[in-house]
Amino acid sequence: MGVDDALTRVFELFGKRWTGLIVAVLTQRPAYFGEVRRALPRISERMLSDRLSELVDAGLVVREVDPGPPLRVSYGLTEAGRAIRPALYELGKWAEQYLPDSASCTEVEACVAESLVSADSMLTDPRDGAA
Repeated sequence: MGVDDALTRVFELFGKRWTGLIVAVLTQRPAYFGEVRRALPRISERMLSDRLSELVDAGLVVREVDPGPPLRVSYGLTEAGRAIRPALYELGKWAEQYLPDSASCTEVEACVAESLVSADSMLTDPRDGAA
């Protein structure tokens, strides 16, 4: 009995704190660094920068520098990043059923409840054409 290599790669990336939430924020629309930071107020700037760099290196996020003034950096999902949206939707449905609100919540989970623009925007079925 072994673990699937593809799943191993998925959890090596998405198993890191904040990674999935950053992608979830970017599924709504491309965003500037500061906008992502405001959507996830408990993440440090250093951690956000590190996670965004990892997502860029993994090919899920594209980084674009707007020369300004002022100089601004925006982030958006690549085709590969957008392709994760159905999986996030299904994970959200699974969590609603099997991870009740009364479960012990971590700081990250509390942050999601407070910070994402709306649960509806995240939990809209991507197959409905609302990508």
